[in-house]
Parts: sequence; structure tokens; C-alpha cells
Amino acid sequence: MTRDEKLIDAETLYRELADARLRVIDSTAFLHREVADGPYTVESGRRSYDEAHIPGAVFADIPGALSDPDSPFRFTLPRPDRFSRAMGDLGVGPGTRVVASGQESPMWASRLWWLLRYFGFDEVRVLDGGLPAWRRAGFELSSAQPVVEPVSFVSRPRRELLASKEDVIRVVGGEPACLLNALTPRAFRGEGTAYGRPGRIPGSVSVPAQDLVDPGTGCFRPRHELALVLGDVLTLDPEVPLIAYCGGGISATVDIFVLSIMGRDGVRLYDGSLTEWSADPQLPLEVG
Repeated sequence: MTRDEKLIDAETLYRELADARLRVIDSTAFLHREVADGPYTVESGRRSYDEAHIPGAVFADIPGALSDPDSPFRFTLPRPDRFSRAMGDLGVGPGTRVVASGQESPMWASRLWWLLRYFGFDEVRVLDGGLPAWRRAGFELSSAQPVVEPVSFVSRPRRELLASKEDVIRVVGGEPACLLNALTPRAFRGEGTAYGRPGRIPGSVSVPAQDLVDPGTGCFRPRHELALVLGDVLTLDPEVPLIAYCGGGISATVDIFVLSIMGRDGVRLYDGSLTEWSADPQLPLEVG
């Protein structure tokens, strides 16, 4: 799929809303920090979705239904049967097309995009600019709760899109791969302790997810600007695996999504990210 096949703008979505096969899904959550770079609490975006959303859109609970409730870490990849049940309840199945949207940061939409791809579903696009772009275009909002007919969603995990802690340990030990850190430059340098111990996984390259998005519009930057941000990552030998990580496996999906629209598919996500890595005192971290 090309960039245009993976992204959709508000005007195009407006024209497609009447398509019965379309499922617009808001997957927003909010991370609240009392201090910059400090620990955060998670709030579901359900309440603000209930107040105003794109007409016909449904809500997906990433911290809840789309995460593993038995994991000690937030946002952990759910089991296939759990994901299938959640998607089927939202009306996603054979013949449907999904548009993933967020109320603020695009990372929740890209996380849903990644989850769907991981579980074998490719008919998904991300709304460029999310709900703010829809509002700027002047299109109506709704507080009505759509009635969704449950369908059958069959999960077919693509395990080649996932990296485990053991996979990353082997990379740190010298196995060829490039580790992409999607956190802010401050977090990359270890200036903050939001994930237990400060720092980055040794050998990582900084590709901040925030730099891939226009701060004024919330839309992804033009292709030539994305190329500048990604830099040498785009010119790496395609045989060299890329593994993206962040704090909890959310913002890293922005890097993965952008690399996909730039033509580099198959980037793996270290889902545990620094939340898992920093919790193991035996594993190294770099600072500075």
C-alpha cells in the first residue's frame, strides 16, 4: 500500500462516510503527567468520545479491551482471541474497511493500525490529523452511539512484526539490527525517569515520533520532511532489520507507520519497550 492508501484526509473520509463497509474507530487514551518526563497515569478517551465524535465512529479501548489484562505492563499485546472478540464487537471483519483516528496524538491511531496489521487485517488507514483535522474542515460531530452488528474477526498473528526482549538482547549483543527509539530527545538522553530507570537501549538511534508530525496541524509531515527526520535510517540496507521501541509500545508505532508510508515495511515493534527493559536491573541502559 502507498502513502495515499495508508493515510486518509478529513475531506476524503467525509465523502466515504456513507459506505456501509466503513468502520471509523477512535482509539484515544490520555497520558497525564504531574511533572515533565515523570510517571504518568492513563485515562481512557471514552468520555470525550461520548461527547463528540465523527458520525458513526465507534470507540476502541486500547488500555482495556485491546491490551493483555494479565501482563504486569501497560498496553501489552492482547491474546488473539481477546483481540478477535474486541474487533468483532466493533463490527470489524471480512469486507470491512477501517479508519483509525485519534482525538489528539496520532500515536493511538497508529497503535490501532499496527494491532490490526499484526493480527492479519490490512484494510486500515489512519485519519491524517485525527479529530482536530475533522473539526478544522468544519464537518459535523455527533454524540450518538452507533448500533453495531457484531461480526466474526479471525486473528492471524504476523509474529515477524513483533520483537521480544530476548530478540533485543541479542541485538545488543551484536546481532545485526537497528534499534529505533521513538521517545523525545530528552528521554533518549536519559533526562527523566518515566520508565523506571532512565536511558536508552544501547546502540539505539533517536527517531522521535513527535518530529514526524507537524505540531501546528497534527498531520504527518510531507514526504521530503519525513525523509529528513528519518535520515540514514531510510538508506540502511533492507536486509538490516529495524526494531522500534518507546516507553510502552505506543509512540513507536508512529515510527513504524511513517516508515511504512515511506516504503519500508516489516519494521518490528518491541512491544515491551522501556517499561519491560528498564524493569530488569540486569539489562544495560545508556545515558547522555
